[in-house]
Formats: sequence, structure tokens, C-alpha cells
Amino acid sequence: MQNKSSRTTIIMLTAGCFLAFFLFGFTDNLKGPTLPAMLTELHINYGTGGNILFAEYVGFLIATLVTGILADRFGLKIVLLLAGIFLLFGVSGYSSLQTPALLGMSLFVIGMGLGAFELGPNALIVSLHHERKGLFLNLMSVLHGLGSMLAPLFAGWLFSLSFSWRTVYRWDLILVVFFILFLFPLRFPKTEETSQLDFRSIPRVAFKHQLPWFYMAIMLYVSAEIGVGSWLVTFLQDVRGETVVSSNQALSLFFGMLTLGRLPAGFFVHRVGYLRSIFLAAIGALVCIAVGLFGPPQLAWFLPITGLFFSFIFPTITATVSDAYTDNINTILGVLFTFAGLGGVLGPWLIGRISDAFGLEFGFAVNLLLTALLLISIIVLLKGRDKDHGTKA
Repeated sequence: MQNKSSRTTIIMLTAGCFLAFFLFGFTDNLKGPTLPAMLTELHINYGTGGNILFAEYVGFLIATLVTGILADRFGLKIVLLLAGIFLLFGVSGYSSLQTPALLGMSLFVIGMGLGAFELGPNALIVSLHHERKGLFLNLMSVLHGLGSMLAPLFAGWLFSLSFSWRTVYRWDLILVVFFILFLFPLRFPKTEETSQLDFRSIPRVAFKHQLPWFYMAIMLYVSAEIGVGSWLVTFLQDVRGETVVSSNQALSLFFGMLTLGRLPAGFFVHRVGYLRSIFLAAIGALVCIAVGLFGPPQLAWFLPITGLFFSFIFPTITATVSDAYTDNINTILGVLFTFAGLGGVLGPWLIGRISDAFGLEFGFAVNLLLTALLLISIIVLLKGRDKDHGTKA
């Protein structure tokens, strides 16, 4: 792809990918700081709130699977334009509608847009910067982290000015429209020819060798990251007694750590190795969550520090898979990100349900279990890495 595109085109497309991931992080992580206000306004419990969040990741799950096949057949521009359109309609609905069911439907549409964002920019970066994809995927993830970090700060600032949580979401529409206008005139390189796939071909193509373990790892990781990001503000306010301002600052710190960690990650993972880097990161995250949950109250700030260790897991898994498998890569990445979407469904929903049954402190501890299982899956991949030809471990 890179040989068929001018340098200017590559720069513009790369900028479009970075902008998409900033919008991805910003939009996705407005839900955490606005969740307490939404629960209060609608007079609903943690479980119902978890169901509303569940709808977003069902949409995400569906989109990641469908968009992989769409990208292989029709190109990545269609996928990215659809992402912007879904966000436009979803954010408009979520900031205006009044019932839990309609809010859930709106988050479902938002999830469709975010799922398309998960596949589109990652696949395009792999195509444009194949030799340095680990570096560029991590740099692109920095923009996701920056958007994620700014979202709670922006929401907290608007709350301090007495704006409603709905108004917070309406500001996001400006970014969505700007993205669509930026993307529309760009000329995408012609999609490389690949064998035509349908849904019946996916098990044969996308579940060979060690791929199922990669899917398991990314599912567990996203479950933990989204679980922390979605419920950290509520946990700190309801369990630790933190203020609205301090709890939103903690969430911002979490995403700040995600961003900070990704800056040197592209260089770190090439020196240490993809799977070894993920292994070390999972250990660090496990320790931070355990200290934040079970240590004295003043150590609760270890929870947002978890973001430093979470920071490069997702893009590094993506780089590892794209190194090992090249044929029908968009479809394989689509399945990979579908499992990521499944993780996004599992984490927030499971925390909400367990919190209703046993209390929020116990529910939030689900993140500890998910991170421990992630560590186990990486150990399995490390032991079997020599069997997967081309995997850079």
C-alpha cells in the first residue's frame, strides 16, 4: 500500500487514523464520568446501568466482526465513514433520549461506530507502515489515551459549571462532524486483492494455530481496562468516599498513564519482545489493582496507575498477530477486535451485576481476576510461541 501512495497521502491518512483514535478515546470514555449523574437522573441501580453500558459493547462486538469482511471487500474508507456516521446518530440519541431502553439503543449505535474505529485505523496503519507498525500502532494509541484522558477532565469542568451530563455528550458532536469532513475528501489506496470470504470461512481462516489464545488474551485485557475505566469514578465515590472532582481526576490519571506508557512503548516492545512485554505489563497491572483494592484507603490511587501497565498491551497484541498472519489480515483483525468487543461487553456488565449482588467493592475486584487470567493466557502463548512461525516474541 505504501508504494502506491504519495508521501502526502500517507501523512494525511496517518493523521486521519490518529484523529480517529483520539475521537475513539474521547467518545468511549465520556461514559465513565457521566455514569453517576445518569444513574441519579434516571433513578436506576448499578445493574441497570451495567445493562446500558452492555449495549454499547454489543454494538462494538457486531461491528468488529462485520467491518473486517467489509474492509476486505470494499476498502477501509467505507468502514471509517460508517464509523463517523454511526457516532453522529448514536451520540445525538444518547444526549437526548430519556429512557434506559432508548439510551441503551443509542449506546449500541455508538458501539457500532467505535467497533468500526477499532478495525479501520489499526488495519490502515498496518498497511501504510508495515515495517514500523509496532511503533505507529503504539503512537496511534497515544492519541486514544489522550482523548481518554481529556474526556473526564472535560466532563468534570462542565459539571463544575453546572452543565448536565447530556450537554457533556453533545459537545462530542463537534469532533464527530470534524472527523467526517476531514476523512471524506481523502483518497485511500486501492485495497490489495485477497481471497473472498464469507462468515462460513471465518473458522478456517481466523482460528488456526495460536490465534484463539490471542483472542482470549485481548478479550481479558479489554474486559479489565474497560471495567476499570467504566466503574472507577463510581467506585471511588461510592466506596472510597471521594469527591466528584477527585474521582474524575483519578480517571483522568488512569488514561494519562495509558498515554504516558504508550509514548516509549513502541521502542520498548521491539527491544524486549512483544509477548514478553505483555507478560511484564500484566504482572504490573495485577499488582496495582491488588494494592488499590486491598491496601489502605490512601493507596487507592494505585488503581489509576494501572493504566501505565495496561498502556501498550492492546497495540502490541495487534502487532504480534499482524506479524504472524498476513493473508486476509483485515478479517483476522476483525475477529481479534470482535473478541476485544466481547471483553468490553463482559467487563462493565459483570461488574454491575456482581456489585448489585455483593457490593461495588466486590464487583470492582472482578478486574483483578480478569488481569490474572490475562497473565495466564500470555504464559500459554509464551510457551507455544515457537510453534507459531513468524510470531515475534
